[in-house]
Amino acid sequence: MTTANSSAVDQAQIVKLIDHWVDAIRNRDAEASLSNYAKNVTLFDVVNPLQYFGLDAVRRRLSEWLSTFQGSIGYEMHDLRIAADGDVAFSHSLNHVNGTKTDGTKLDMWWRATTCYRKMNEQWMVTHAHNSVPFDVKSGKASLDLQPQIVQQ
Repeated sequence: MTTANSSAVDQAQIVKLIDHWVDAIRNRDAEASLSNYAKNVTLFDVVNPLQYFGLDAVRRRLSEWLSTFQGSIGYEMHDLRIAADGDVAFSHSLNHVNGTKTDGTKLDMWWRATTCYRKMNEQWMVTHAHNSVPFDVKSGKASLDLQPQIVQQ
């Protein structure tokens, strides 16, 4: 049985983990960013292929992406929501990155992120991450210039 207190502790541990990721991404440190990823993690990312499976594949993907930037990266997570119960949890957020690419172009992009966690040996580990951007139905192209808005019923 999960108590409200244990859920709050779990959420605080996950927030600490996420804060660590944000700092690691800003500093282009792939190893630090992946320190709480399970060996059998699955990643659905905004770029091809449809999925990456395993820590080594996710590490290669992240290292490749980080290497496309000059200097530090502006990275933040907004509207973070976390739900935890027992040994499983998930979070979702709207993420924002900006920086200068190695070719001199500027990147300023928002995307949606959902992350699934499992508590293993008393430590929260990422078992699945899903990043996505919406697309324009008429053109079939990704909508990379969107910014957060609240759409209500």
